[in-house]
Amino acid sequence: MKALVAVVAGGAGMIGSSLCETLLRKGNEVICLDNLSTGRIGNVEPLFGNPRFHFIHHDVTCDLPDLPAPDRVFHLASPASPVGYSRLPIETMLANSEGTRRLIGLARGHGARFLFCSTSEVYGDPQVHPQTETYRGNVSPIGPRSTYDESKRYGEAMTMAYVRSYGLDGRIVRIFNTYGPYADAQDGRVVVNFIGQALRGEPMTIYGDGMQTRSLCYVADLVEGLIGVMEAERTRGEVVNLGNPDEHTVLEIAEIVRRLTHSTSRFIFTPPAVADDPRVRRPNIDKARSLVGWAPSTPLEVGLRVMIRAMGGEANGNGKAHDASAAHANGDMSNGHANGATMNGHANGATANGDMANGHANGDVANGHANGHANGHENGAASGESHNGAAFTHVPGSPGAGDPA
Repeated sequence: MKALVAVVAGGAGMIGSSLCETLLRKGNEVICLDNLSTGRIGNVEPLFGNPRFHFIHHDVTCDLPDLPAPDRVFHLASPASPVGYSRLPIETMLANSEGTRRLIGLARGHGARFLFCSTSEVYGDPQVHPQTETYRGNVSPIGPRSTYDESKRYGEAMTMAYVRSYGLDGRIVRIFNTYGPYADAQDGRVVVNFIGQALRGEPMTIYGDGMQTRSLCYVADLVEGLIGVMEAERTRGEVVNLGNPDEHTVLEIAEIVRRLTHSTSRFIFTPPAVADDPRVRRPNIDKARSLVGWAPSTPLEVGLRVMIRAMGGEANGNGKAHDASAAHANGDMSNGHANGATMNGHANGATANGDMANGHANGDVANGHANGHANGHENGAASGESHNGAAFTHVPGSPGAGDPA
C-alpha cells in the first residue's frame, strides 16, 4: 500500500488509537481527531514522537478545521459502551449523524474513501443466529440503548445515501465485541469489568444468569479488518461484519479471566446495568472472508493475557504495555512484560528515532500491531488545537462529544 494521508476520527479511542499506530507503521500520515470525551490522550501519547502523526483536539459535530487533503477517512467517532452513551446520549446521536455528514463532506471534497464504523448493536437482541449482514435486526427504537443503536443505523443510512446519490466511495463495517490493551477501565463492558475485578480481588459481577453469549475479537485482528475493508475495491457500497465467530457465554469468559489472573474472586449475579441486553452475539464473517480475505487469528486466551498484563501494569502504576502483540502473551512474563514494560521503551511512549514503525513487527503474532487498544472508537473534541509529534505540550481540558461498537 502506498503512503496515504488518513484521517481517523475517534483516533484516541481504543480501536482508533490502534488503527492510528498501525497506519503509521505501514508508512502513512495520520491525522487523529478526538474530543477526548471518551477517548484518552494517553492512548496516543506514544505516537507524538512520529512526525507523520498529527493530533487535533476537535469535535466532529462542529465545523472541521482545515486539514491536508486526505486519501482515507475513517469514522470511529462515538461513545460505544453503555456507560459512555448513557452519559452522553445526545452527543452520541450527533456524532453518528452530523459528525457522519461532516466527515463524508470531507471525503467527497477530496475524492477520498470513507469508512463508517457501525456496530453489531444494530442487530439488537437478534432472532437470527449467527448474524449476517442481511439480517435487519430486532431493536427497540426508543429503548435505553437506542441513542447508540439508532444513531448507528442512521449513520449507515446516510453513508449509503451518499454512495447511491453522489457516488461516494464509501463502505460500512459492523464491529462486534472487541477487546485488548488500552481499554478504559471504567467503560463498564464485560472483559474490562472481569479483569479489573479479578485483579483487585473483588467479586466479579455477572449480569443476568451469565448464559448470554459474546464473541470477542482481539483489537489487532480487528484493525487489520478495518484496513482491509477500506482498501478493497470490492467493498465500495457494502456492509461487512468484523468480529470473531468464536462464541462464549459470559460465564465462560468470567471463568477464563479468573483462571488467567489466578484470582479467587467469587461470582455475583445482578440484573443488567442497561436493559435490552442481547442474549446472543456472534458474527457471520463469510462476507469479510470473501471480499477481503480477512478472519481473526488471535486465540482468546492469548489476547486476554496481553490485556490482563496491560491492565495490571496500569493499576500498579508501572506503565502500560504499548505492544499489544499477541506474541508476548504466551505465558512468558519475563523480559519486563509483567509490569507493563515493553521492548524499546514503548511503555512510556519513547521509540527509537521517534519512529513508531521500529521494532513492532518482530515476532508479533497479531501482525505486529503494537498499539492494540481495544473496545471503543472515540470521537473528536472541541478546540481544534493541533499537535504534531514532539511539539505536543498541552491538551485542552474541556471535552465535548463522543466514543462506537
